[in-house]
Amino acid sequence: MAMDITTKRFLLRDFVQEDEPAFLAYHADPRYAEFCSPEEVTPDFTYQLFQRFIQWATEVPRCNYQLAIVDRRNLELIGCGGLRQDGYAAGQAELGIELAPQHWGRYAYAIEVGKALIDFGFRDLGLKEIIGLSVSANLRVSRLAERYGFQAIGTQPGSGWMHMQGWSQIKWQLTRESWEHLFPLTSSVN
Repeated sequence: MAMDITTKRFLLRDFVQEDEPAFLAYHADPRYAEFCSPEEVTPDFTYQLFQRFIQWATEVPRCNYQLAIVDRRNLELIGCGGLRQDGYAAGQAELGIELAPQHWGRYAYAIEVGKALIDFGFRDLGLKEIIGLSVSANLRVSRLAERYGFQAIGTQPGSGWMHMQGWSQIKWQLTRESWEHLFPLTSSVN
């Protein structure tokens, strides 16, 4: 069954093979590499990641939702976002959102997408807790996490490439109760 989440401006849907060129293109943008390990920005890694997202959409039972973010006005792929339950306890998932660099800081795109994914996780997946991981230097992600009521619950050294930059990894937590206190559950899922 295909997965769709509709927001005011975006369609979050399962990836299709036709998304591959746009996905590879924004991952190849030098700005995208700012908070990634050198291995994560190689063409081979990006291709394998894209194939993994395609595969996740076919798994039964489905544990991972990594969805293409498509602008509803022009059908342009502008990024991806998702909730991944593999490796987490029952009722937990990790949230991740990435936008193509040309869409960073534009018109609250990440805010709109993040709200839809969090609503989906708590309402439709029945999650009790959503985790996020970020690089300490990525202040855009920290501001977004705090806006939604995520609490920083720990800092660890992170991978070697982070340590070489003087950065660490922040772990964020959002509980269902905290979310429901701040926002009603509203996004539409088809």
